[in-house]
Amino acid sequence: MKLIEKFSIPNELAKKMIEAAENKAKELGIAVNITIVDEGGNLVAFSRMDHAPLLSIGISQNKAYTAIGFKKPTGDWYPMIKDEPALLNGIVHTPKLVIFGGGFPITVDGHVIGGIGISGGSAEEDEMCGEAALQIVQQLV
Repeated sequence: MKLIEKFSIPNELAKKMIEAAENKAKELGIAVNITIVDEGGNLVAFSRMDHAPLLSIGISQNKAYTAIGFKKPTGDWYPMIKDEPALLNGIVHTPKLVIFGGGFPITVDGHVIGGIGISGGSAEEDEMCGEAALQIVQQLV
């Protein structure tokens, strides 16, 4: 039997991504929660900026989990399902699934190594913070 090789985000990279997301949030004048999980959805790093909404803690975690669970940004979900009432009304009851922007898979060389979830601003602002964090990954590979 052959073992499965997995690739995972290192803590050091996660911390740099959090810093980039926080810097973008400060630039936008918002306070956010940032969650980074590994390829299995396990917490690697988390930051709650001062004054970030409390309920957004769990939302950021669920965005990161959704992003790795389906290997796609959470913002892709609503446009995919908006015209399918049965799916739209049913899938939103799936635990931890988020269908609005702010969650992204973290991919290196075609491998999903983790996910990032940002919550506290609008979906667009959360996505901008996530994209700033993902630029750190691109610079290092």
